[in-house]
Amino acid sequence: MPTPRTIPALAFLFLSALLPAQTPPTAYTIVEAVPTAPAGSNMTIYRSGNKVLMDMFYAAEPGGAAARHALTFYDLATGTTHTWDPAITPASCSAGRFSGDWGDPFASTAEITGDIAKGMLKPAGAETLNGIPTKVYAGVTDGANVKAWVDEKDGLVIRAGFAAPGSPLQNMVDISKVSFNAPAPSVLAMPSYCASVNPPPTPAELIAAETSDDAANWVSAGIGPGSKNTCSILLHVVAAKTMLPINRKYQVAIDTTYVMENPPHYTFGVGEDGTSTFSGGGLHEITDQVRNGMLRVDNPPPYFTFTVNVPTPHEGAAGGFIYRQCFAPVTMLYYILKDPTDPGKGTDFLYAKSGKYAKAP
Repeated sequence: MPTPRTIPALAFLFLSALLPAQTPPTAYTIVEAVPTAPAGSNMTIYRSGNKVLMDMFYAAEPGGAAARHALTFYDLATGTTHTWDPAITPASCSAGRFSGDWGDPFASTAEITGDIAKGMLKPAGAETLNGIPTKVYAGVTDGANVKAWVDEKDGLVIRAGFAAPGSPLQNMVDISKVSFNAPAPSVLAMPSYCASVNPPPTPAELIAAETSDDAANWVSAGIGPGSKNTCSILLHVVAAKTMLPINRKYQVAIDTTYVMENPPHYTFGVGEDGTSTFSGGGLHEITDQVRNGMLRVDNPPPYFTFTVNVPTPHEGAAGGFIYRQCFAPVTMLYYILKDPTDPGKGTDFLYAKSGKYAKAP
């Protein structure tokens, strides 16, 4: 299903620091052309509070792709989306998540406002576009000629064009209709077949499901930067949900000499029983340091590579790029297997920063 967010970043050059300063509206209907798309393509944004419907229509390309239509409902309170094409049969709907800029015409970027405030774009008259009185600003920013038509009453850029020196102006914003009446609730209603389509779980929800614990107690080991302070790391290999030791022998290899700017090439050998061999760079096996099912690594560098292999026929070793995180002098690092009998079904490296799992035995 086509995504509704295919407009280049410059297509949303609107004001966030408004002229004059004011609170951007949260109820409106705005219609604008889709830059670089076939003539007749348009985008309509309907918003009422935390509910938004973005209706994207792409006209047919002469001798090319057929017309396309996609609608996306944004729930700003939950950060979730549902997208569908009313012309597709059988009916289908996809769900997703978002954060940050979703395309609000009043908050997408402060470039135009900043350039006007800096004097880079100077007053260049006044024009009425599609019945909307605007003030015109023009100038050069970052080597490009810029011209913007601003509805200063509401702080909205109605039109904005850009061009390289000597080239004709190309409109990247071209609004044809603005209404500040809240759209009817029926306009913002998703079709019934979207109701049962759930967005993917959040990272926090995934951690909570893996650990059967509060996600706030955990940090992904793959998220940097590494802690500035040093500590020892105690690796514990456990089953998801129960967090119990897997009671199987496992292998561990580590490379504390890994350099991001010059990554080495690793080679993994796999035996019939799933036992692995490790080579390349500074990667070396430290399985013989496992004690009582756990492995202690003293004073690791801010980042390193870590490979854990639970020997399983026809399965290879699983490794990861690990950042050092120190929440205690001995910080617990868990290698979690979704299915201890089949590591191929998924694994994860998580640090316990608080809670009962953060306590070293």
